[in-house]
Amino acid sequence: MAAKRRTGLAISADRSSRSLKALERTASTSRVLNLLAVANAHGHREDWEEQPLFGNRVLNASMILKHRVRPDETYLFDDYRTAATKVIVPFERKDLGLGGQSFFVGQRGWMSLLKEACTDSRSLDQDVRILRLLDKLPSLDPFLLREHLRRHDHVVAPCYFAISQGDLESMQGYVAMQIEELIRLAYTKSSGGGTYTARLVEALLSTDVDERLEPLRATLMLQGEDFREGVFSWKGFLYYKWMLTTLQPQLHAVVNEITNLAVSGPRDIEIGLYIDGAKRRLKKSILAQRAQVDRTLSVYDAAFAGLTERGEPKGFRNFLLDAPRMFLSLGEKVGAASHIASFWRYRFPEGRPPVASVDEAVDILQDFEASLGEPLLV
Repeated sequence: MAAKRRTGLAISADRSSRSLKALERTASTSRVLNLLAVANAHGHREDWEEQPLFGNRVLNASMILKHRVRPDETYLFDDYRTAATKVIVPFERKDLGLGGQSFFVGQRGWMSLLKEACTDSRSLDQDVRILRLLDKLPSLDPFLLREHLRRHDHVVAPCYFAISQGDLESMQGYVAMQIEELIRLAYTKSSGGGTYTARLVEALLSTDVDERLEPLRATLMLQGEDFREGVFSWKGFLYYKWMLTTLQPQLHAVVNEITNLAVSGPRDIEIGLYIDGAKRRLKKSILAQRAQVDRTLSVYDAAFAGLTERGEPKGFRNFLLDAPRMFLSLGEKVGAASHIASFWRYRFPEGRPPVASVDEAVDILQDFEASLGEPLLV
């Protein structure tokens, strides 16, 4: 147990039970991959069994999250980082109150901790590769995650890419407003528009594509797998547009605060020049990336307008089939922006002037520049 306390593998039952239950209730799909919930909801399905995310059954019922590294956790890593990928393995799947074991991907000795937590003597090489892929991602949103795995030849069952219940509830009203025009187009011969809107929103955001979407399939003139891929793409763009409704105002405030960051303590000329330059570069880069995201989403808006305003389903259909290739770039940019906005607000609460020591300011600015400037490794 002494070794476990040093590495942080074991979490106390009281603390972890609260954490696990909170994750189960409020998991955000951009931050948390709740494989335990996936196993409970879809473990009876053939595709869950035949195309799992992880081969190890224990790991395939864990919780994986993007975690803000606290000051008392930095010693676990050989390099400085503000965010890490954390794996939590519950002691008992049916009773989260018993707590669990946790480790960070990339911390010192993490593969030994993985083997201990998974209690499996078989090779975990494939699962280690997937964990490393997840660690490279700026977020765990289902659309970025699926496309990143596919580009590395990992075909995983669709049930692993469902939107969390918390996000689904938050998205309902937004999506209903976004597709109101399409409802009138696809259901022109039916009465009860409000009922159809609710049904279509529910069907569109669910894991499976079923008969509720038949009028939409007919409108888009898509069949079978092409229609399923199209619905996934459409859901992805709606997800990113919804995320940006709250992220954009946060990012605007953060850009202004970065410019006004007060740095305390002595510094040499070189460090002072770096800090001043990094502030300017970050403001420029954040605004530039936001403009790139807006341009990408404008392609979707134009295709959707062609369908709903001019009755041109072919353009929107072709856009949806071509859209997954945009997810890596779009998800990377939205994930980086989300990381900057959330970490900045975590470190500098709203209403307080941002003040940091020289060393901390350099670390934060370097981390943000790396988030914006390093292309996703593919």
